[in-house]
Amino acid sequence: MTAARAGSWSEPGAELVAPGVHRIPLPLPDELAAVNVYALERADGLTLIDSGQALRRARDDLKDALSSLGYALGDVREFLITHAHRDHYTLGPLVRRDHGSRVRIGIREAPALAAVGSPDWPAYVSQLALLRANGAESLADEIGDDARAQGIAAHQWEAPDSWIVDDEIIEVGERRLHAIPTLGHTQGHLVFHDEQAALLFAGDHVLPHITPSIGLEPVPGRSPLRDFLGALRRVRRLPDALLLPAHGPVAPSAHARVDELLRHHDERLRNTLAAVRAGRTTGFEVAAKLPWTRRQVALDELPVFHQMLAVVETSAHLELLVEQNLLTQTFDSGVVTYVSREAEQ
Repeated sequence: MTAARAGSWSEPGAELVAPGVHRIPLPLPDELAAVNVYALERADGLTLIDSGQALRRARDDLKDALSSLGYALGDVREFLITHAHRDHYTLGPLVRRDHGSRVRIGIREAPALAAVGSPDWPAYVSQLALLRANGAESLADEIGDDARAQGIAAHQWEAPDSWIVDDEIIEVGERRLHAIPTLGHTQGHLVFHDEQAALLFAGDHVLPHITPSIGLEPVPGRSPLRDFLGALRRVRRLPDALLLPAHGPVAPSAHARVDELLRHHDERLRNTLAAVRAGRTTGFEVAAKLPWTRRQVALDELPVFHQMLAVVETSAHLELLVEQNLLTQTFDSGVVTYVSREAEQ
């Protein structure tokens, strides 16, 4: 049994969040602070949902947290990974090397893992192309230089032991987890729903305090925002459950947060459309018009990496408005420009 936790959700240790389920935050080298790994007890050891990033400190914190529960790293029988981002995936294969744990991830992540597993894959190549197509050439150059300087393209990826198929039922002891495809954040993102215990292991699909980035992956989907909103609505149709997110504290209602996210994107679509109607024609110009984060700051007040996320997300909103027949797009010298349908009439 773990002691009650106090203070920040990201402090090291283990927190009992449901019978047989422990939340273990592992450190990250960025402003997200930590990623939550969930340890599920079973008769022969543990199943972990997500694994953390391949960092020495993260491995040490995981070992210490498991020890506080009476387990060791060798007791981890399998990792069920929500999606192929390094803060969720890359520690699992390292533990597997030493202890033989199985690593599983959704089959729709196969193209992403094949891409980043290649030593020749340039960091953020898809996002840099999208920045340039949205009129953010200087930002793309800055991001590209920063990625090369920091070695962001270094790969620590290995293939999983097996793939999880859409809507697979995974048995963890007596627990039955429904692996639900929730595209948008990545094309292979899964949430794991334990209907009997009313638990939703939400990964990055539903986060309590921030809105998940859309399409930050090496092989983005055609319409990641449409996918994301559709996946949110599918989760909303499930019975409500305790929200067990990858970043942030546990929240009592997954439904309540899904409703907030849907309202946020409805408002963002309205504001994006208004910006185009006011004369902004490129994704970069629209992003510069919109406020960002809970603090409602301007685009140029964000760190450079988050400026990239903002422009990429704005592009996703613009593309959805085109699909909804509210905007038209044209291409000129590699840059996409937008105009409202009503302005053409």
